[in-house]
Amino acid sequence: MLPLSMAQAGDQLMVVRIGGNDEAKKHLEDLGFVVGTPVQVVSAPGNGNVIVALKGARLAITSQMAAKIQVTEGEKQ
Repeated sequence: MLPLSMAQAGDQLMVVRIGGNDEAKKHLEDLGFVVGTPVQVVSAPGNGNVIVALKGARLAITSQMAAKIQVTEGEKQ
């Protein structure tokens, strides 16, 4: 298990836990980050943001928010 902020571009991951306060958790869940959801990292946090493909959409979140999302590693593309 690692935070999404530590993932590399191309990683195929699965959300296993959402941390942070209730407001942060709700915000991330509203964006689609729920336990069991597959996520692909499109761009790693070189510029401070992490871009992911999630449920057919691309989302950019800050590396601070990405650090609250715990994922398990999958296969790299």
